[in-house]
Amino acid sequence: MAGLRPLRPVARPMPQSSRPDSGPNRASAVLGEDRQARRALPLLLLGAVLIAFAPVFVKLSALEPTATAFYRAALAWPVLMAVALASARRASTGPRRSRPETLRDHLMLAVPGLAFAGDLGCWHWALQFTSVANSTVLANLAPVFVTAGAWALFGQRPTWLFVAGLLTALGGVGLLMADSLSVGAPGQIVGDGLGVVTAVFYGAYILGIGWCRSRFPTAVVMAWSTLHTAWVLLLVSLLAGESLAIPTLYALSILIGLAWLSHVGGQGSIAFALAHLPPAFGSVSLLLQPAVAAILGWLILSEPLTPLQAVGGIVILCGIVVARRGSAHQTGVAARPSNPARDPSSA
Repeated sequence: MAGLRPLRPVARPMPQSSRPDSGPNRASAVLGEDRQARRALPLLLLGAVLIAFAPVFVKLSALEPTATAFYRAALAWPVLMAVALASARRASTGPRRSRPETLRDHLMLAVPGLAFAGDLGCWHWALQFTSVANSTVLANLAPVFVTAGAWALFGQRPTWLFVAGLLTALGGVGLLMADSLSVGAPGQIVGDGLGVVTAVFYGAYILGIGWCRSRFPTAVVMAWSTLHTAWVLLLVSLLAGESLAIPTLYALSILIGLAWLSHVGGQGSIAFALAHLPPAFGSVSLLLQPAVAAILGWLILSEPLTPLQAVGGIVILCGIVVARRGSAHQTGVAARPSNPARDPSSA
C-alpha cells in the first residue's frame, strides 16, 4: 500500500457551450465586452448617415458624374494617407501591419478599391438609363450579395431571424422609393441591370473592407483602397471625355464636402466598424442611408417627403433592429477579440 500513489483528480474538458472562447460566449466577448466592438455599431450608423450626404453633394456638383466620383476619392486620399502615416508609429508593434509590404498585401488592398470604383461607375451610368428610385432600390440589394458572400467565404451562416430583418429592411427601401418607381421606360432594362451590378460591386466592397481590416488598421485600408479607386475613376473619366476642370470655389467646396465628409468620415467609420461586426449585418445597417438621404433631400434640395417614405424609413429601422438580434452571435471577418491595451492598431 505504501508504494501506491494517491489518485489525482482528472480535469475534465469544459463543455463546448461553457468555453469562454467559443460559440455565443466568444461572440459576446467580441460584440459586448470589447471596448472597440461596443463602438462599432454607433460608428456604422454614423457612417451610414455621413454617406447619405453623398447624393446631395453629387446633385450640387458642377462636374460630370464620373469626374465628381474621381474627385471624391482624389481629394480624400491625401487626408487618409496622412492619417495612415501618422498612425504607422503607433501601430508598428501591433499584430496588424502598418503598411503593405508584399505583392499580396497590395493586391489585397486593391480589392475594395476596385470594387468601390465599379460601384460608383455603374451607379452613375445606371442613372443615365433608369430612374433614381429604380437604381437606388436595386443598388440596395447589396446586403443579399454580402450575406451570400459572407456565408460562402467566411462561413457566417445567417439565422432565420437575420433573414427576416434583411427582408424587412429591403421592404422599407421599397416603400421609401415606391412613389418614384417606373416600369417600361426606354433603355430601362440596361439601367436596372447596372443597378444590380452596382449592388454586386458594393457587396464586394463591404466584404473586401472587412477582409482587409483583419490584416491592416482602418487608416491603411482606407488610404490604399481609395488610391486604387481614384486611378480607376480617373481613367474612366478621361475615356468618357469628361472635363476635370473645377469652375468655381463653390464647386470645389462641394467636392471637398463629398470627399471629406462622405468618404473620409462616412466610409472610414464603416471600415472601422466592419472589423467588429458581421459583414452581412453591416450591409443591412447601411440601408439606413436612403432614408437619411430622403430627409436630407427634403431639407436641403426641397424634394418632397411623403408619408409613405416616412413609413418606409420606420420599416427600415425595424428591419435593422431585427437583423441585429439575428446576428448577435456572429463576429466580423477578423473573428477574434481584440485587446486595446495590446493592440495599438485596432483603430
